Amino acid sequence: MSDPLKPSSMDTSLKADNRKRRRARADSRFKWYGIIALGLAMAFLTFFFIDIIGKGLPAFQQAEILVHVEYSEAVKSNYNKAVPKKYRKLISRAWLRSIPMMLEGHPDMIGTSENLWVLADYRVDQFLKGHEGHRLKKKYQQLVAQLETDGKVHLAFNTGFFSSGDSKLPENAGILASAIGSVLVLLLTMLFAVPVGVMTAIYLEEFAPDNHFTRLIEVNINNLAAIPSILYGLLGLAIFINFMGVPRSSALAGGLTLALMTLPIIIIATRAALRAVPDSIREAAYGLGASSLQTVWHHVLPLAIPGILTGSIIGLAQAMGETAPLLIVGMMAYIPDAPHSILEATTVLPAQVYTWSAESIRAFEERTAAGIMVLLAVLLSLNAVAVKLRNRSQQTW
Repeated sequence: MSDPLKPSSMDTSLKADNRKRRRARADSRFKWYGIIALGLAMAFLTFFFIDIIGKGLPAFQQAEILVHVEYSEAVKSNYNKAVPKKYRKLISRAWLRSIPMMLEGHPDMIGTSENLWVLADYRVDQFLKGHEGHRLKKKYQQLVAQLETDGKVHLAFNTGFFSSGDSKLPENAGILASAIGSVLVLLLTMLFAVPVGVMTAIYLEEFAPDNHFTRLIEVNINNLAAIPSILYGLLGLAIFINFMGVPRSSALAGGLTLALMTLPIIIIATRAALRAVPDSIREAAYGLGASSLQTVWHHVLPLAIPGILTGSIIGLAQAMGETAPLLIVGMMAYIPDAPHSILEATTVLPAQVYTWSAESIRAFEERTAAGIMVLLAVLLSLNAVAVKLRNRSQQTW
């Protein structure tokens, strides 16, 4: 006779089946949670790119007007006399102001005239693109519409966006100065951060004794990689500008500040790459009589180079997208001309985008989106290079 207090084999089987069904339902729910999270992330990214591209693409076109330009002696003192009166409010003041300087350099042009496609005012540009809030007066709207019918106004590729620096006039604003400043700052960051970071990581990983002091250094390096980037700006201001006398707003100040910020990232990535090299490589080198330096230099470091390059590129890409540290060292200034040295005042693409986003004129909105598109293209390219290097040189042990 069976004991009534003990569960029957059928009850045990039912409980096991119930547990299996609960686990299956939990697995299914977790799978759907992941799919929903992925869908939300993709929807956000899709919305972001559609919004940025939709706003930024119009900036790559700029309105131009065909006018008859008279180069006379009177133009030197009053540039408005170079074009017919009815067009003066439709043409960019930036182009009109450039005529006297052009005549100073080419006096043989005085007394001549020509029909020329010239830069239109931002109000005309916004009106032709169909944007609301273009602020073009009614009488000029009619004139622009007539010029469009006559084929004397059109939207052309905006070469000035890539060949001009910043300007208070939207139609004349470009990214040349900030792009050159970004290149200078990034080169200086790479020059200072990569050698120091790699050598520090090699010493800590391969040569430093394992004691309380080195462990304290390792903990602090990990902490430095996580602190807010604006604190590096304060550190750069105190050390490089106030103490060392580096010119404020210069590429040198920005490069040194970003080098401080990038150092912990490069050190951590380099140490991880060195740890990935099997100890058998080191033991084989020591067995053949190699010194510690020869082992690291000829055997360990070449195998760790792909990981070091990947970490360094990602760190530099992160530095290129930073604005907060550069705000502290004065690289948010209005810079219309490209710098000619690392000691001249300059700005960078993220700072330029931030400056345009704060402008009240609506035409700067599309410049802001276009600047973000250029910055994203550069950052995505750097990350793609890092991934390509990692995949090409990845080794399994």
